[in-house]
Amino acid sequence: MNLLPPEIEAYATSHSQPEPAVLAQLNAETHREAELPQMLSGHLQGRVLSMISWMLRPQRVLEIGTFTGYSALCLAEGLAPGGRVDTLDINPAMEARIRRFIREAGAESKVFFHLGNAMELVATLSGPFDLVFIDADKENYANYYDLVFDRVRPGGFIVADNVLWSGHVLDAPESHDSETAALHAYNKKVSADDRVEQVLLPVRDGLMIARKKG
Repeated sequence: MNLLPPEIEAYATSHSQPEPAVLAQLNAETHREAELPQMLSGHLQGRVLSMISWMLRPQRVLEIGTFTGYSALCLAEGLAPGGRVDTLDINPAMEARIRRFIREAGAESKVFFHLGNAMELVATLSGPFDLVFIDADKENYANYYDLVFDRVRPGGFIVADNVLWSGHVLDAPESHDSETAALHAYNKKVSADDRVEQVLLPVRDGLMIARKKG
């Protein structure tokens, strides 16, 4: 999943801000106890998400795909006063851990976890959103983009994770599995959308960052 040479990744991490202690604990627990721990954003990407949040100072953040809550807590770091992160996930097995770490991070007034299908939950949340982070089932990335687009304020951002998919987006199209095909289609969709300006940032497994014009 990490496409940078390991020594470059290590150098970049060592020269980036350390993880807050509660996130280091969550990182370690996720790798020790959770299935598919590589889904965690991790130290370097987490600091990137935190920095994006600090640069934007968002009032409203929507995250589609919570996993164990690491990225939600990163995104909460730069919220404007009174801001909130609404994070959605369909997996009930993670709920207790997510809620426990929200409490341990002292973020109960900032991070709000919603269990259920994002395609149904998004409509129940008030907007507009300053920042949306998509990190859920890959086949639905394009659907999530369409679902949230009109709920993002002009000048707001949609960020999608895993858009390089361990480099498999470069494979011959006839060899793409459903997830690779969906991610390649998502990258093409965003790149062709004249309503946004976009950059594909090759950090970790790739972040597609799109700014809504206006």
